[in-house]
Amino acid sequence: MRELEVVGVRLDVSNAPILVLREQGGRRCLPIWIGANEAAAIVNALEGVVPPRPMTHDLLVTVLRTLGVTQTLGRIDSMDEGTYTASMQLGEHWIQVRPSDLAAIAVRTGMRLECSEELVDEIGVVLDEDGGDDEMEKFREFLDSVTPEDFEGGEPGAEGSTSP
Repeated sequence: MRELEVVGVRLDVSNAPILVLREQGGRRCLPIWIGANEAAAIVNALEGVVPPRPMTHDLLVTVLRTLGVTQTLGRIDSMDEGTYTASMQLGEHWIQVRPSDLAAIAVRTGMRLECSEELVDEIGVVLDEDGGDDEMEKFREFLDSVTPEDFEGGEPGAEGSTSP
């Protein structure tokens, strides 16, 4: 398994938000198109924004802590017909979650995220090691050239979809 880190949320050319997960210590990224509300939840947590009242992900984290759940793990399981599937381990139990919810919880808790080496090999996008503008330019070039058909016919704009 490869550990993943939440790099952040970017916008594609049509301003659709993309969750960017990168393999720990590597260059390959998994781009996952997500909804605007989910993107805001992730960005706010990454930037340390504390809402005046708890949002849904904050509430879930509070519930988990209150119940004493300490063993958590998030996993991007697969990509099926252009849509990512994910799950979260809570103690001894695994539950299905959307990748965006997994990321929103992970940035709030420090939960480990992972996926199989095979999945990263199959759909990972290699970005320039220099980072910054060069990395984003390569990512933009990828976004400009990709079509839904490139990703097994996923529905454009669907949560967890690999295409806008």
